[in-house]
Amino acid sequence: MFASLLSPVLMGALFPALCALWLLPGLVVANNGPITRHYKFNIKLHNVTRLCHTKRIISVNGKFPGPPIVAREGDRVVVKVVNLVQNNVTLHWHGIRQLRTGWADGPAYITQCPIQTGQTYIYNFTVTGQRGTFFWHAHISWLRSTLYGPIIILPGFNVSYPFPNPYKEVPIIFGEWWNADPEAVIAQALQTGAGPNVSDAYTINGLPGPLYNCSSRETFRLKVKPGKTYLLRLINAALNDDLFFSIANHTLTVIDADGVYVKPFDSDTLFITPGQTTNVLLKTKPQYPNASFLMAAAPYFTGLGTFDNSTTAGILQYKQPSNDSSIVTMKKLPLFKPTLPSINNTLFVANFSNRVRSLANAQFPANVPQTIDKHFFFTIGLGSNPCPKNQTCQGPNNRTKFSASVNNVSFALPTTSLLYSYFFGQSKGVYTTDFPTNPPFPFNYTGTSPNNTNVSNGTKVVVLPFNSSVELVMQDTSILGAESHPLHLHGFNFFVVGQGFGNYDQNKDPANFNLVDPIERNTVGVPSGGWVAIRFLADNPGG
Repeated sequence: MFASLLSPVLMGALFPALCALWLLPGLVVANNGPITRHYKFNIKLHNVTRLCHTKRIISVNGKFPGPPIVAREGDRVVVKVVNLVQNNVTLHWHGIRQLRTGWADGPAYITQCPIQTGQTYIYNFTVTGQRGTFFWHAHISWLRSTLYGPIIILPGFNVSYPFPNPYKEVPIIFGEWWNADPEAVIAQALQTGAGPNVSDAYTINGLPGPLYNCSSRETFRLKVKPGKTYLLRLINAALNDDLFFSIANHTLTVIDADGVYVKPFDSDTLFITPGQTTNVLLKTKPQYPNASFLMAAAPYFTGLGTFDNSTTAGILQYKQPSNDSSIVTMKKLPLFKPTLPSINNTLFVANFSNRVRSLANAQFPANVPQTIDKHFFFTIGLGSNPCPKNQTCQGPNNRTKFSASVNNVSFALPTTSLLYSYFFGQSKGVYTTDFPTNPPFPFNYTGTSPNNTNVSNGTKVVVLPFNSSVELVMQDTSILGAESHPLHLHGFNFFVVGQGFGNYDQNKDPANFNLVDPIERNTVGVPSGGWVAIRFLADNPGG
């Protein structure tokens, strides 16, 4: 991890990523202009049973997943958060740009100090120039495993969708479930230096689904009518895994990614990285089918170690006409299952990602920076740290700890908020401004790994002039195994202008950059064994 300090007062952060069915008919909110929307989030414990295992989880208002935030573009959102648990807590409004409200962004020790037990913090921000699907989640330790929920931003007043209004809108949020306490899981991983234990199940709207043992009753069911169009707001809130998603015998039309309209395209299967959102249109069959259909999500994985290779599923059910007694009951209907790509199908991931393009029309232009002030090249991957004296470690060779790094620097979390220390002139001893903007030790990044895999630890930042245009190339490395790395840029959207496999070639690859209609996102996956190039404008002070 690392934080990027954008001066004079501009700060963003790139981080490795990181039960009820809400039917929202039309999501019509009548008003004559922007308003202030108030929410109160009580962080509390409540009992939840999954996979025949009951435990107390940390949640908002006793709901899992947590309550949705619904607003309109231009609205002010005020969320009063009361911490009633023993853990320190912060909440991040993932994808919301936080223009001039960086202190409301939520990363612990980056833009704020955590909310301690018994304390209250008020997040206050205005949604500016954004609409679509986002989500909120905890941004400290692994509390986001249960502390998450959707954010739905409707178009501004008197502004319509660039597609026909759907019959209904349905948030579908993917997550992970641990029978154990997730805080204990990550604490053990940090202590031993090994990879954390994998989850016991993936979930759809908090429910694992019928493909897991002891989980048939814990299944998300989407009941639809024939001949209707439904807007599915897909959110990947899983902690660690990219996911494939498909609905048996149905085609989905992709119309939005990370809150940005895209050129519509049809696909039987979707790919979604942790932290990403995708809006799709589901057109139901014109006549009532004598069948139900599984909607399933399973992981994409190319790295080392153990992983959860299971499948979460919900059921798409057509509402039976009340006047048709000839139709068999729902329980007797056959259930069709989708065929998902293989777990390591990197080619599908690349092809799907290349199909996602910005709408790029007069109303929603793609304002890609055409000239660049700052060029950065970051290597992303795993390294190692020496095992502390008199301690047993479970990383490489059982003598080191795994350590994620960018340009050989593993982010060391400070004990003081970076934004606070900057604004109050107290940054000395908190962070340094010498983060390397190019690899300190160049090597064949996707070839043979160097013998020395040790990385340094530090709280280092990159300083950028306000309003500078930035091009950042992120290169996956094969050190201790190549894998996909999701990265999220806090406070900014960016354009994905290029990506490819192997090592990035600065002499050849820029000629193939898409500077016309690249997808604009807030989260991107660095391809396994490859690279991705993004561009953005550093125009958000304090973001």
